[in-house]
Amino acid sequence: MTNVSAVVSSIRNIMRQDRGISGDAQRLEQLGWMLFLKIIDDKDQEFEIIKDDYVSVIPEKFQWRTWAADAEGITGDELLEFIDSNAEGNRGLFATLRNLSSNTNPKRAAIVKEVFEGSNNFMKSGYEMRKVINKLNEIDFNNSKDKQVFGDIYESILVELRDAGNKGEYYTPRAVTQLMTQMTDPQLGDKVLDPAAGTGGFLTEAIEHVRENYVNTVKDEHILQKSISGWELKPVAYVLGLTNLILHDIDIPEYLYKDSLKVEYNAIKAKDKVDVILANPPFGASIADGVETNFPSSYRCKESADLFVILMLQLLKHDGRCAIVLPDGSITGDGVKARIREKLLTDANLHTIIRLPQSTFFPATVSTNLLFFEKGEKTKDIWYYEHQLPAGQKSYSKTKPVQFKEFQPIVDWWNNRKESDVAWKVNVKDLKNWDLDIKNPVVEEEEKMMTTSEALEKLNNSINTSRELVKDLTKYLR
Repeated sequence: MTNVSAVVSSIRNIMRQDRGISGDAQRLEQLGWMLFLKIIDDKDQEFEIIKDDYVSVIPEKFQWRTWAADAEGITGDELLEFIDSNAEGNRGLFATLRNLSSNTNPKRAAIVKEVFEGSNNFMKSGYEMRKVINKLNEIDFNNSKDKQVFGDIYESILVELRDAGNKGEYYTPRAVTQLMTQMTDPQLGDKVLDPAAGTGGFLTEAIEHVRENYVNTVKDEHILQKSISGWELKPVAYVLGLTNLILHDIDIPEYLYKDSLKVEYNAIKAKDKVDVILANPPFGASIADGVETNFPSSYRCKESADLFVILMLQLLKHDGRCAIVLPDGSITGDGVKARIREKLLTDANLHTIIRLPQSTFFPATVSTNLLFFEKGEKTKDIWYYEHQLPAGQKSYSKTKPVQFKEFQPIVDWWNNRKESDVAWKVNVKDLKNWDLDIKNPVVEEEEKMMTTSEALEKLNNSINTSRELVKDLTKYLR
């Protein structure tokens, strides 16, 4: 298999030589539409073999195989003219695809049109662009044995952004999406939604889960094709997410470019509701002015993650299941935060909270929790499970990210729950002000019993861990 990280790193270095690319955000957007065009053409070629009379919605002249696949193909000014021309009678790739339509496959044509309406070609050198194209051609998406190859690409992009000293977008580690999906167990016919879908990690995990466990016939596959939907507001993430779903054999993804928090709360009807929500809603992010007025007055606030909780409760069917990532700031606090938690615990059975180490979403260092709930019955008891770092490991990092195999104790415990050093149960009646930030009682008891020397040793270990984290971050941001 191609070393995807090396390919993406090479592309970044090539783009640095192009005067039209002024930053990593533009580089990512440039890479986004090129990946989309290559992958949709790879899929079109696959469909042409397995489907009778299938015809790509993209005109032959602008199909990737026609102008990009040949390493000795058009380059320089000729390539730029091909991409950018707006001349009457000689429209280039962008002008053509921004006005694309199809009588035979209008939905697929609309997807292509929307991608190119929201994208730009920033590159000014046709020679550098040809180098990028040739690098992308080193990756054969159709023949790759690794179904997660797109995740590898996106992960590589994020690493490049981080190492360049940019904030970037912190994605959900694949091990976490896999755990949340497996424990929620979306089944054939369940309508699955991620209203903060990003690049589609949760949705592709759900697709693979349903295919592996429940799809046995062509009819089953047709049901799955209509069961997956996502919403995403950021244009580059939207293009990458759409591409990801196409790569995972969703012919016409229901992947919408929209602000979920602007969905009219009171207009959500039974037909709009879903069986399963899997999401890592943005937290600490700014929301558009006035968005909070879309929600009932008791729950209006400026914290996006808290508003997403209210939205998800509204979007779930009775007995619908949800798994979401929330920071500590959303599971504690007074005022509107407490009212939101009260609604959650009243309208749904919040049966499990998995507490994660601060470094799980490295390089972000924030305390996060995985919340699992079912709508319909009030919460009575909440099980907590504190995930531990591997023995001898001080934190997660670039070279030591969280792995799914580390979650095996949680998987084993899930259907046979017992209290232990890492698992405990809390009755909802014992909560104070609906506060869900309940610490591990075993650890708290141990801390109470520590001698002075033990406390000093623990403090010293904590200081050393902090120094290691600072050292790692300093190295990666240079």
